[in-house]
Amino acid sequence: MILTTILFTAIFLSGIYYLIRNLYNLKKAAELSKDALYPMNESEFAGIIIPHEWKQMEPLTKNTKSYRFVVWGTVAALVLLTALLVIVLTTNWLDSSYFSFAYLFFAIISSIRHRGNLFILPKGIVLNGKYFTYSQIKNYETEQIVRWHDLYGLDSKVNNSYKLTIRVKRDLFRSNFIVIGNSAQLEQISTLLNQKGVLCKTIPSEQMGGNKNEYDRFN
Repeated sequence: MILTTILFTAIFLSGIYYLIRNLYNLKKAAELSKDALYPMNESEFAGIIIPHEWKQMEPLTKNTKSYRFVVWGTVAALVLLTALLVIVLTTNWLDSSYFSFAYLFFAIISSIRHRGNLFILPKGIVLNGKYFTYSQIKNYETEQIVRWHDLYGLDSKVNNSYKLTIRVKRDLFRSNFIVIGNSAQLEQISTLLNQKGVLCKTIPSEQMGGNKNEYDRFN
């Protein structure tokens, strides 16, 4: 019982740290996004489609509804997590509700999440509410979403668009991809990334418009 309590206390403290760090990253991203090289206007925002929700990307400022949701959601989550931690430390509730306790903990953590986004900045990018310098980016990859692609058919806006995946160094678990609506916008984004020294890794597939030689170059 003592070991289990210590373990869950450590998990709770890690969760609290994650929430605070997530809010700090989002605050920094909102401040930096004002200097974005891309996107800059309404049509460019409309051409970036956020995965899973398949909605057009929105500006990132401290006045947007999604930003305020994260701020107040973080406050509420910290209060709730603190209350749960007190319950664990002062009662035997953990013994009888182990799985419910674990599910509730991860549900709270995962619910405080800002909508995806991509801003290309002079010295780095904002990707899904977090700032990365160009030296932190390993490479990027593009695929056209045609028939038989995993994303094809999930939403009409996605079909025949382009999947842009950005890989960050030492980040093995984050799914960093967005969908670009047309080839002109993809080329504009690729040009900016290439100018900043970010390498392109293209899948060698005729359907995806890949180039085998270019793929081999980075493998």
